[in-house]
Amino acid sequence: MTDQSIRPDRSVTIAAPRGYCAGVDRAVVTVEKALDHYGAPIYVRKEIVHNRHVVEDLTERGAIFVQELDEVPEGSMVIFSAHGVSPAVRQEAVDRNLRTIDATCPLVTKVHSEAKRFAKDDVEILLVGHSGHEEVEGTAGEAPDRTTLVESPADVEHVEVKDPSKVAWLSQTTLSVDETMETVRRLREKFPLLMDPPSDDICYATQNRQVAVKQIAQGCDLMIVVGSANSSNSVRLVEVALEAGAKTAYRVDNASEIDPAWLEGVNHVGITSGASVPEHLVEGVREYLTERGFPQGREETLTEESLMFSLPPELRKDLKKRDVTPPTN
Repeated sequence: MTDQSIRPDRSVTIAAPRGYCAGVDRAVVTVEKALDHYGAPIYVRKEIVHNRHVVEDLTERGAIFVQELDEVPEGSMVIFSAHGVSPAVRQEAVDRNLRTIDATCPLVTKVHSEAKRFAKDDVEILLVGHSGHEEVEGTAGEAPDRTTLVESPADVEHVEVKDPSKVAWLSQTTLSVDETMETVRRLREKFPLLMDPPSDDICYATQNRQVAVKQIAQGCDLMIVVGSANSSNSVRLVEVALEAGAKTAYRVDNASEIDPAWLEGVNHVGITSGASVPEHLVEGVREYLTERGFPQGREETLTEESLMFSLPPELRKDLKKRDVTPPTN
């Protein structure tokens, strides 16, 4: 039974920005428009973004998610996820005569370009990231013989390079900013001539969401992060909240995963969501708390985000053809 009365000593603060970033929005809209334009089925390699609800919704609309391209019938259309793919995957698509739409986030594409440039200059790459993550696999695939994965600051002592004067670092875009900078600091201590990427690799949205959580976490008895377990940036938000002073912090896919015991003795709750989370899931958490005596809550905004990315050129071209082609009688 829920408590409908609002207790005056309770508060709910919702961090902003939160939820969809420009790259995720672009990727999801790409699949939606491809389904509308070409019709089902549309194949998608890996999860288009790391959110279970988004994947389930697109599956219901006719998207078929596969792990590898050998699951896609020859000649079919396949979309590459926002996390990017290696050159080997692109070549496999060509070899199997697949029609492709590349929904890789432009910020991930930037990291790929940096990897190719460093490799061309005969520079070894120390890639800060998590083993097995699609983004890491795609970036490392640009220069597999020149890339060494560094997963944490503790890994630095085991890193060896051929030429300490020709080494650079890159990073997965969705990591903890603080931990990444600590890893880079230790790498620079070990390799003083370590080269930086031309610009920061950790994406603006990841940084904004982490700073927004830091802004509210200290006053929270409980921080609820909405996001899927395989979403790197969502998992990082839990860690950031705890490091910033939240007494407890949990990640949930949606409100149904909230344990009522978490609310015992709790007065101040913070809410945020990872960069691949639709807003209605956050609203579900807010409603859950309201039904249990918490106020609707107030939004605390760190900054406004206005960045937008255009759709992949392959899709834009076909949509433009449709718009200019006169109807047949």
